[in-house]
Amino acid sequence: MRKIHLYIICFSLWNFAVFGQESVEEKFINQGELIVLEGGILSIGYNFENSISGNFENRGEIYYYNNFKNDNLFYSGASSKKAKVYFHPKKELIRQEILGQSVSEFHNVEFRTDNSNQSFLLGNEISVKGESNFISGIIKVSEQEGMFTFLSNSKSIGASDKSHVEGYVEKQGKDSFTYPIGDSGYYRPAKLSASSSEKDLYMSRYVYSEEDFFLDKSSKSGVIEDLNTKEYWEIKRSDSSSGNVLLTLSWDERTTPSELLTNPEKELHIVRWDAKQQLWVDEGGVVDLSNKEITTISGLTGYGYFTLARVKTDLLLEGDLVIYNLVSPDGDGKNDYFIIDNINRYPNNTVEIYNRWGVKVYETSNYNSSDNVFRGYSDGRVTVEKSDKLPSGTYFYIVTYEYKDTQGSRMIKKSGYLQLETD
Repeated sequence: MRKIHLYIICFSLWNFAVFGQESVEEKFINQGELIVLEGGILSIGYNFENSISGNFENRGEIYYYNNFKNDNLFYSGASSKKAKVYFHPKKELIRQEILGQSVSEFHNVEFRTDNSNQSFLLGNEISVKGESNFISGIIKVSEQEGMFTFLSNSKSIGASDKSHVEGYVEKQGKDSFTYPIGDSGYYRPAKLSASSSEKDLYMSRYVYSEEDFFLDKSSKSGVIEDLNTKEYWEIKRSDSSSGNVLLTLSWDERTTPSELLTNPEKELHIVRWDAKQQLWVDEGGVVDLSNKEITTISGLTGYGYFTLARVKTDLLLEGDLVIYNLVSPDGDGKNDYFIIDNINRYPNNTVEIYNRWGVKVYETSNYNSSDNVFRGYSDGRVTVEKSDKLPSGTYFYIVTYEYKDTQGSRMIKKSGYLQLETD
């Protein structure tokens, strides 16, 4: 294989017709091994292809003014932290395409357009090891073939309304990260806190004004007053990821309905679509008015679709706990068990249920929504046999949990009536 080392300070490949024939498409094709050394600058003004036999290593700077296609190895040197690729489409190019069958690895990358009509189409996977700088131009990710991946310890800078990613962005590693995502010209980032493992992988995107999405997702838990049906975020977590993270979203008067913002400091929360229960559930939230941001108060209880909502503050207990007083275990996925939103955040808890005569029919500790819930069967100690299906009627519950905040730890007890329908 022929190996080419570019030692020169500036090597420009621009407006060159292959074989001198105007009818032939102008291309720069690498079919061997090519290395841009540190301090070298390569400028390519026509379509670039790294073929299936091409091996392209960048330790310097490369400027692409036309389309880019990689079908084999394209990467930055192991110690080349200054290596950078610039995507800057020429003025007559409306959309600069970044395509190929193989992952293109950049240490640093920059996106810049000369006018607002230009954009980028990402039709393959690119990964960033260092820094991605968004100057101008929207990067539109092909849902079938594209992926924008940030590797461990990499970061995004400069994202704004005029430059961000429209589509899925993936983040590997355990460090906190702000996803440079948006839609329809609006930059609407999502932030995830640090996780527990370098193997963790999270993916996110933002979608604006897709009203059909909410047509079959209109059901919401009782604590939710008004739902934001103009926008949503999607957060996915790989099966190999461990632990849970805090999520930070923001509101924007241009995209977020005004009825949600009457008293955001007290009433605005993050909500999540629970696919199993088929309804929106409260994930809580601490509001930062100065930055118009809201953050879940503890690790997410699930993943999928998220949006903002105004909640009924009179139903919230300390720690954003919400107790629902209807249980109908008929297998329809709605109220099949005694739902206590956010109880998973407070594992030091007990739940007791009594019938109308004061007989304890159920008692447990570390109540949670995954494997330890009340489904209408007794766990009694006195007159009700253990594991008997309880009759329909009105019952009485006592929920006790340990709540911790900046002032210390304290036990909170809440009691009320519970309606059970087993017939």
